[in-house]
Amino acid sequence: MHNVMMMDSADAAAIADWLSSRLKDGGAITLPGGSTPFPIMAALIERGIVDWSRWQVWPNDDRIVPETHDASNTGKMRRLLEPAGATIVPLTQDAKPPRFALTWLGMGPDGHIASLFPNTDPLANDHQPVRRLTPHPLPAHAPFDRITLTIPALVATGEILFTLGGAADKRAVFDAAVAGDHDLPVARLLRAAQAHHIPVTVFP
Repeated sequence: MHNVMMMDSADAAAIADWLSSRLKDGGAITLPGGSTPFPIMAALIERGIVDWSRWQVWPNDDRIVPETHDASNTGKMRRLLEPAGATIVPLTQDAKPPRFALTWLGMGPDGHIASLFPNTDPLANDHQPVRRLTPHPLPAHAPFDRITLTIPALVATGEILFTLGGAADKRAVFDAAVAGDHDLPVARLLRAAQAHHIPVTVFP
């Protein structure tokens, strides 16, 4: 895909540098959960370069748990980014996501993005921007129903960032998606991004 740029390194400092060059003007961004983004965001806050008071932050997805629960993406984002000045917007089924300046996504080894797992059959033309759904099988580390942005909401953005965490199995799934060798959720999102001429940057 001509709109996908694969970076040479998955180094956290390189990702933080890339983000700081994008987060200058203000607007809205959507972030993944998982272990990768929070240390990088903490490093950005420490640098003091980004004026977080100008940014609204949406999770890509969340587990249906209270924000005080360890599994809550919204809760983690609120604890990290609100003290820095950001506005955190929790996902609700009637939410109306904006056009994002940046969509940052992770990906599972099964090709899921946000909480759009293979069993949920995510559609590029979904008429709903937010859906509540149940992954199958439920991940053992987080056996909860989910709420998630859909493909149209995720690609309503200026650009997309993927971080794959240096995992060889994820890189293989992602490369196959770029090549059009499967129809997993990540492949569907990449096709939608290409159709809308959205640039995609990947830190493998």
